Amino acid sequence: MRFTATISLVLLVITWMVASHFAQSDAFPGPVAVGEKMIQESMNGELWTHLGATFTRVFVAFGCAWACGVVIGALLGRSDALDQWFWPWVNTFLNMPALVVIVICYLGLGMTELAAVLAVVVNKTPLIAVNVRDGVRQFEPRYEEFASIYRLSWIQKIRLIWIPQLEPFLFTALRTGLSLTWKIILVVELLGRSSGIGFQIHLYFQLFEVDMILAYALSFMIAMQLIEWIVVRPVEQHVQRWRKDGQLA
Repeated sequence: MRFTATISLVLLVITWMVASHFAQSDAFPGPVAVGEKMIQESMNGELWTHLGATFTRVFVAFGCAWACGVVIGALLGRSDALDQWFWPWVNTFLNMPALVVIVICYLGLGMTELAAVLAVVVNKTPLIAVNVRDGVRQFEPRYEEFASIYRLSWIQKIRLIWIPQLEPFLFTALRTGLSLTWKIILVVELLGRSSGIGFQIHLYFQLFEVDMILAYALSFMIAMQLIEWIVVRPVEQHVQRWRKDGQLA
C-alpha cells in the first residue's frame, strides 16, 4: 500500500512539473523551484520557526477541541434529554462560518494567542461532538448487558465496551478535525498573528511570490502527512487489534 502511495505521489510531482513547464508562468512555479525555496528557508531557520508556531497552535487548539467534543458527544449520545436540549446549540455552532468565529474572538479578546486558539476550539468542537454522539448512539445493547452481568466498573466499561465501539468514529473525528483545524489555523494566523505558516503565506502574497507561498504551504502539508503515516496510522492499527483477534478488548 505504501509503495502504491509513493508511486502515486511521484506521478503527481511529475504531472506538476510537466504542467508548470508548459504553463511558463511565474504564477505556477514547478516543484524544483518550490523545493529550492523550501531548502533555502529551512537552511536559514525561518521555515522551522514558523512551522513550530503553527504546529503548537494546531495541537493546543485541536487537543482542547477534542477533549471538549468527546465529552459533549458522549453526554448527548447517552442522554436523550440532553440531546433534545443541546443539539440545537451544537448544530448552530457546527454551521457557523469559521471566519465569523475568528473575527468575533479577535474583536472580543484582541489580537492575542488566546483568541486565536479559542476561535479554533469553538469552531471544531461541534464537529468532534457530532461524530462521538453518532458513535455512542450506535452502541450494541448486548455489550451493555454484558457489562451489567459482570458488574464492570465505569473505567472497565469505558476501556472494554465504549472505546472499542467508538474507535471508528474517534479516528474519523481525528482525521477530519485535524485536517480542518490546521486549515483554520492558517486563516487565524493570516488575520491576526505575527508568526506561523499563515502569516508567511500572507506576507508573500503581498510580495506576489508564489513560489514562497507554495514552499511554506507544501512544507506544512508534508509535515501533516508524515504525522498521519508515523503516528495516526500506527496508533489506529494498534487499537484495531481486537477486531483482528475477534475480541472486544
